[in-house]
Amino acid sequence: MIRILRSLLAIFCFILFGTGAGVISFVIFPFISLTKTKEKQKEAYSEVIRKAWSFFAWVLSFTGVLNIHVSNREEFQNLSGKIVVANHPTFIDVVILISMIPKSTCLAKKETLSNPLFRNIVKSIYIINDIDPDKLKLDTDRYLKEGFNIIIFPSGTRTKPGEDFKIHKGPAAIALNSGVEILPVKIKTDYPFLQKGQLFCDLGERVINYTVETGEIINPADFTALPEIKARNAISDLIKKRISD
Repeated sequence: MIRILRSLLAIFCFILFGTGAGVISFVIFPFISLTKTKEKQKEAYSEVIRKAWSFFAWVLSFTGVLNIHVSNREEFQNLSGKIVVANHPTFIDVVILISMIPKSTCLAKKETLSNPLFRNIVKSIYIINDIDPDKLKLDTDRYLKEGFNIIIFPSGTRTKPGEDFKIHKGPAAIALNSGVEILPVKIKTDYPFLQKGQLFCDLGERVINYTVETGEIINPADFTALPEIKARNAISDLIKKRISD
């Protein structure tokens, strides 16, 4: 019975999430585009998403879906112009991270543009990663120089705890190109939740503990003496070490 009730709770939460995304995409973002200058629009879009997803994270906690534990919330709140790399165990990892990080964006797959609810959100504030590498460097460098934090899941897809995964070299290349620091983040849950191939309504029979831990900053300046390929590989290896279980 408890499992059924928690499944219904999950359905409610994701109806709320989808409804909120629709309101943002079709009402709030078009209003911002009409009332703010182009220079101010991206920051306004980012703040709307942060507040909306902060509310959604609060709903998840308030309803007993998750207990969200953050090791150093203040560090997230003070971030500016950094690359945040994290492991990716659940579907809502980007939601939780953006809810805590001001002026943030993330790398998004091209396929997200085909989702009618999220298309306008993605086009307005996120960076498509399936593009020419040189354009990706230019786009990310511009965001970072404007003080945005870029969230990246270097595995490229959701992974299960204990599963070995490959690290894409994108975060390292972006950091070396822009000269900005990387903040590694490790995410853990004590019950499988919104994993790849798992039913979204499978919440088990108790509150799930969702833990977010920050790791030691990675400074690309420490690797500039190496040839570029070796520097990318060394940074990528360090990222994997700091975000793995």
